[in-house]
Amino acid sequence: MAEVTAALVKELREKSGAGMMDCKKALVENNGDMEAATDWLRSKGLSKAAKKADRAAAEGLVAVALRKDGAGMSGAVIELNAETDFVARNELFQAAARKIAAVALDTDGDIEAIKAAKTADGEVVNDMVTNLIATIGENMTARRAAKFSVEKGAVAAYVHNAVAPELGKIGVLVALEGDGDQAALQELGRKVAMHVAATNPLSLSSEDLDPAAVERERAVLTEKAKEEGRPENMIAKIVDGQISKFQREVVLLEQPFVMNPDQTVKALVAEAGATIKGFVRLGLGEGVEKADAPDFAAEVASMTGGN
Repeated sequence: MAEVTAALVKELREKSGAGMMDCKKALVENNGDMEAATDWLRSKGLSKAAKKADRAAAEGLVAVALRKDGAGMSGAVIELNAETDFVARNELFQAAARKIAAVALDTDGDIEAIKAAKTADGEVVNDMVTNLIATIGENMTARRAAKFSVEKGAVAAYVHNAVAPELGKIGVLVALEGDGDQAALQELGRKVAMHVAATNPLSLSSEDLDPAAVERERAVLTEKAKEEGRPENMIAKIVDGQISKFQREVVLLEQPFVMNPDQTVKALVAEAGATIKGFVRLGLGEGVEKADAPDFAAEVASMTGGN
């Protein structure tokens, strides 16, 4: 059996919002497996943050870039990380994020290809980041990227918690294909991008939804139904209905549009004679472990002789 450490219990408690003893029991019951322990808490109705994403762990910026290509468009989004949130306000760091997003427009969205490419200034992205590390004094990395292109239509972007134009904490791209007015399609795409920033869907359509995610949800709901004492012969039917509801909640095309809940995103886009080719949402630091923040007050005090 894997050792259940205090650190593991603390991590599960912060992630789930459940009590300390419940978290310890969940980890013991699931041999220290964090994901399985989270599901165990959910099935027992003990998790207070079942839908809560992992806390943003890295600092820095998400940047977007758009380009018109005749009747079509291209759009890119990148994540540039640093150690502290102070760096996000640095003009050199902001300029670097914009340059990397511009480079991403000419790639397939592969971050390694972006790092090896040159900026408009002729500098290799990797070298630019290395030089920036030396200048600012913090470790940095270009972590993720995505790109969309459409031959006819528009690619729209939305940045949430913006610190400057095209720069912020969450970046969303939505690619729309259609023969309509490009400016109108881009405005529609921006509204859908705002919706994506708010709802964080798991997939574009039900067909695209990861079967593993569906089965994981089914297992949690089945166990929860048993815990609630539902009749054994009714559990499968009950869970099927809950899975349908789950899919409506996490599939973009099936979600009620946040600006008009009486209309689904699919109906909204169809009204404009367009289709969504794809979308992506990058939230700063998602899935990265966050180190303890440095005590800057103490550091400054020690440097100046203060207490």
